[in-house]
Amino acid sequence: MRGDCPRLATLEELSEVEEVVTASYEKYLSRMDRPPAPMYRDYAKAIEMREIWIVGSPVKGLISLIPQCEAVLLIENVAVHPLVQGSGLGRELMEFAELQARDHGFNRLVLYTNEVMTENLPIYAHLGFSEVARLTEDGYRRIHMEKVIVSAPS
Repeated sequence: MRGDCPRLATLEELSEVEEVVTASYEKYLSRMDRPPAPMYRDYAKAIEMREIWIVGSPVKGLISLIPQCEAVLLIENVAVHPLVQGSGLGRELMEFAELQARDHGFNRLVLYTNEVMTENLPIYAHLGFSEVARLTEDGYRRIHMEKVIVSAPS
C-alpha cells in the first residue's frame, strides 16, 4: 500500500469513524428516501467486534470486514472521506480486503451497494466483482456482488 497500512479501529477513534461515514454518505441523501444503512450502524459495537479497519490519523477512510459462512468475507462498508476521495485510498482498502481474504483462507469476497449508488458499479466491476443478485432488504434496493479469490501460487 502506498499510504498508511490499515489498522483496527479503537473506541477512542469512534467519533472519527462516524465522521468519515457521515461525510462519505451525505451525497446520497438527496437520492434516497432515507439515509443509507451505513449511517445507522452501531460503530462502537463493530469496533468491539474487530470489524472496522481504518487508515490515517485523523481517520481518512475505513473498511468493514465481516467473516460469513462458507469461507466468505463480506465487505460490509467502504468509506473514504470526501477530502481524499479520488486519491486511490478506496482501491487500497479493497486490495487490503482481498489480502485479508487470501491470508485467512476465504475463497470469496462479497459486497452489496444500493441501486442509487450507480457510480460504485463500474468501480467494483473494474476490481473484479460480478453482480450476482438484486434484492430488496430492509427497505433498501441492493445490488449484491462477489469476487472469487484465487490462492497465490506456492
